[in-house]
Amino acid sequence: MNPFDQLPEDLDPPVPDLYPKMMSALDRWRFALIAFAILMTVIAIGVVNRSSTDSASEDSNPDVVVETSLLPLVTVPLDRSLELGMKGDDVLRVQQRLKDLRFDPGPIDGEFGQNTVQAMWAFEKLVMSVPREQATGVVTPSTWAIMQSNLSIKPRRKADTATHVEIYLPEQVMIVFTDQKPVLITHMSSGDGVPWCEEVKIDPGEEGNKTDQQILTGICGEATTPAGIFYFYNRRSGMRETKLGTLYNPVYFNYNIAVHGAILVPLKPASHGCVRIPMSVARYFPALVAYGDRVYVFDGIKEPEQYGSPVPPFDRPDPNYTTIAATTTVVAPTTTVLGVTTSTQAPVNSSSTTTTTTPTIASTTTAP
Repeated sequence: MNPFDQLPEDLDPPVPDLYPKMMSALDRWRFALIAFAILMTVIAIGVVNRSSTDSASEDSNPDVVVETSLLPLVTVPLDRSLELGMKGDDVLRVQQRLKDLRFDPGPIDGEFGQNTVQAMWAFEKLVMSVPREQATGVVTPSTWAIMQSNLSIKPRRKADTATHVEIYLPEQVMIVFTDQKPVLITHMSSGDGVPWCEEVKIDPGEEGNKTDQQILTGICGEATTPAGIFYFYNRRSGMRETKLGTLYNPVYFNYNIAVHGAILVPLKPASHGCVRIPMSVARYFPALVAYGDRVYVFDGIKEPEQYGSPVPPFDRPDPNYTTIAATTTVVAPTTTVLGVTTSTQAPVNSSSTTTTTTPTIASTTTAP
């Protein structure tokens, strides 16, 4: 006998509880659903940006150089936020994804170091449109979901050279393109626009020093990185002391302005006009570009073509700078020969090249 046959006619048989099974399924697919929702948001933003620039010409300067395909990649969930100092396989996956996108996270070793932080700064500013001084370098699960989407970084210009460089001053990001594909995307720091006067060292061969010795002098200038179209025309190897400061492996594209390595590459513009990049990137950057390769500098105000190739503000001697020659006096030990005591003074050795000297009077010793 069926037990439900004995129920009153106005009562229906109980319905099996499907709620626990539904919750279990949702739990299993939670990260995938979150990633999919974030991906759809990124795609929607990209569609809006593309539609807003449909009326622009083919050579126009779009606000967004990142395209997202409708086809998502196979994703691996991230169950924690990653930041400086952390280690693990999830860090290694983030580093590998950054490298695949042509950002430079440093060694793919599963250790979240400063190079990985700087690569994430560039990703946040370029891909996620995070204001440059608000980048965190932290990889959250939502950031990781965006990183795993099928991103494509496109150049804003089709240059007349196979390799060209695009410098985005508002985002403080630099990209090297070869055959219209990125080979390097890096965080950078450009001129802060502040007038300055400093005592600087200038190595032989650098502008302002025609001698064969390093000189010390006072220079005033304006820390400006002009927007426009330029090309690489000169380079130096190693650490160089110049009017604009200490440069590592500089590659020049606008008079004294160069792309070079620096120990300090903050989130905000901070240079005297050059384009600072991390030291680890500067070790190989010169090998990516050649003389004559185009450089486009975007300031977010006008197109580079509208500026042409403006020269940077020229520096000038600091009118308040005075140099006092450093003199060194060495007095030889006294020697007594046949009752006569002699004293010898070594030549004056100046540590800086100036036209003024300080006279030195040697001490004398009287024989007994």
